[in-house]
Amino acid sequence: MSGYRNRLEARVGAVLPPEYAYESTRLPYTLAHHYLPDFIDTAAKRIVEVKGRFQASDRAKMKAIRQQYPDYEIEIRFQSPQTKIAKNSKTTYADWCEKNGIAWSKA
Repeated sequence: MSGYRNRLEARVGAVLPPEYAYESTRLPYTLAHHYLPDFIDTAAKRIVEVKGRFQASDRAKMKAIRQQYPDYEIEIRFQSPQTKIAKNSKTTYADWCEKNGIAWSKA
C-alpha cells in the first residue's frame, strides 16, 4: 500500500499521473451556520442555553459561538449536568463546560 490509508486509495493512486500528490496539502474550510439561542439578553450580551442532551454537534457549536462572540456570556442549564458526554468517557457535561470556559448550572 506504500503510504496510502487503504487499498482503494492505493489503486487510484497507481493510475493517476505523477503530478497528483497524495495527502500533501491541507485546505482549511468553514461551514456557515446560524445559531438561535434559547434565551438572550442582547443589551447585557448574555445567553442562556437549555440542554437535556448535549451531543457532539452541540458542543462544537457552543465552542464556535464562544470563539466568535467572546463578548457574550454563555451559560448552559442542563437537565443532568453529571451525564457523561459519551458512553466510554469520564467527562461529564459539566466537566466539558468547565474545560471550555462556559458557565453551567442544573436546570
